[in-house]
Amino acid sequence: MTPDAPDAPPAESDWQRLHPLTPLARIGRLAPALVFLVLISTVHSRAENSTAETDYLVVITLASAVYGYIHWMVTRWRFEGDTLRIETGLIRKDSRRLPLARIQAVDIVRPLLARLLGVSELRVRLAGSGSTDGRLAYLSEAQAAELRLILLAGHRDPDTTASPNTGLPMATLTLGRLIGSVLLSLITFVLVGTVVVLTALDQVEPRTARVATGFVAVYLLSFAGVVWRRLSGQYGFVAVEGPEGVRIRRGMLQTISETVPYTRIQAVRQVQPILWRPFGWVRLEVDVAGATARNQRGEGTSVVRKALLPVGSQQDSWHLLARLLGGPDPARTPPPTRARWKAPLSYHFLSAGYDDSHAMCVTGRLNRTTTWVPFEKTQSVRRIQGPLQRPLGLATVHVDVAGKRARAEFRDREEAEADRLVEELTTLSRAARLRRPAGAGDLGPGADAHADADADTHAAGAGDESVATAAAAQARVPPSGWYPDPSGRHEQRYWHDGRWTEQVGDGGRRSVDALTPMP
Repeated sequence: MTPDAPDAPPAESDWQRLHPLTPLARIGRLAPALVFLVLISTVHSRAENSTAETDYLVVITLASAVYGYIHWMVTRWRFEGDTLRIETGLIRKDSRRLPLARIQAVDIVRPLLARLLGVSELRVRLAGSGSTDGRLAYLSEAQAAELRLILLAGHRDPDTTASPNTGLPMATLTLGRLIGSVLLSLITFVLVGTVVVLTALDQVEPRTARVATGFVAVYLLSFAGVVWRRLSGQYGFVAVEGPEGVRIRRGMLQTISETVPYTRIQAVRQVQPILWRPFGWVRLEVDVAGATARNQRGEGTSVVRKALLPVGSQQDSWHLLARLLGGPDPARTPPPTRARWKAPLSYHFLSAGYDDSHAMCVTGRLNRTTTWVPFEKTQSVRRIQGPLQRPLGLATVHVDVAGKRARAEFRDREEAEADRLVEELTTLSRAARLRRPAGAGDLGPGADAHADADADTHAAGAGDESVATAAAAQARVPPSGWYPDPSGRHEQRYWHDGRWTEQVGDGGRRSVDALTPMP
């Protein structure tokens, strides 16, 4: 148990209210509309010496304050055993009970005005949900942080030795790299290209340019809004390793502090857009159960919500993957040569492989995408053969997990190989689920590497001195990850399960080189 991890919630607690400054903080949600109204009022009053807009502004502000006070008065929350209960509503009562065992994510959101007032909003999401299930807006910063630790305490194994890297940054995002990644995105090229074309057209046909500008103005504003949300939403991004998962902090005006529990990660995806390839940049995303696109409204694009590393180097991605997956990549094999006839643009990327715990695949036409799926999260294994694949004797095998796009694909394989993959992947998925320790819940790829050893230790008997000594020695073993190559032949070498592997890295590129023993 780490020092910042509180005990379990009390069996029964008294009703608690939100922070007294909640009514004032809720006015901040109307800040953009109020600023826009102030600008209109200023322009209109100068032109016609009227104060109608100012009166509207005062009325809206007062109405918002009254509504915020009523919401504060009728909202309360407390713990009832292992359930968080939230009640709100004046005319229609809304009482929600959130079981702690089903909590998928707990985020702390701090809009600009809330930051100035020192309060935070707590958002709770449950498994299988398409929206935020519980909101406590607003709590004090200390209370919100403590409550999040309590709600996420069930995602940790108390018998597992805490990682020595807890509290250390796993990845950061510099402002220069963030701006560069946004400039090298397709939507930025479309926005800049449209503005250049309209400017050139204005020099030749001013009337036509004005008509075209009026037609595309809405799209230009929408594109500009997307670019701004990416900049403001990913500004100051930092990922820190916590005992319950990866803690992410990001945001410029509105800061968001979210936790991605290791046990809830369904799949990991690394994307390398074609415009980022010369710089060696990649984006690392995770699929978390219960987090759908509907969750992202008001928080930026879905890419921001799922990004564990919005943009970073291959080395940064490797360090995160080592913690999430707990081992090196399995060996991959390409599809047969005749698959070029079916996928001529993406054949050069296609490959897939698997080991005892994961299936992985590489796909993409312009953007290279690598996906890792843990077998213990597998929902189904499917064999699909389309009309173009039948004449070529090919088939595709899907390893599906929860989520629409979360799957590993063995694309365009020989029919006999596809049949064999279905049998082997099904067997590995069944075995992976049976290996989970009893009572551990839905363990994911981020579970600690020593969980199996700890389970064996407790099974042998906690009073055995030799077992305790072995467990203590195991706890001193460094965690899996990339470290300086002890042989000096490469920059990095992967350490896993108490030994050096043949996976090495140099300048952001991975290769294989066996470590020969010293004579």
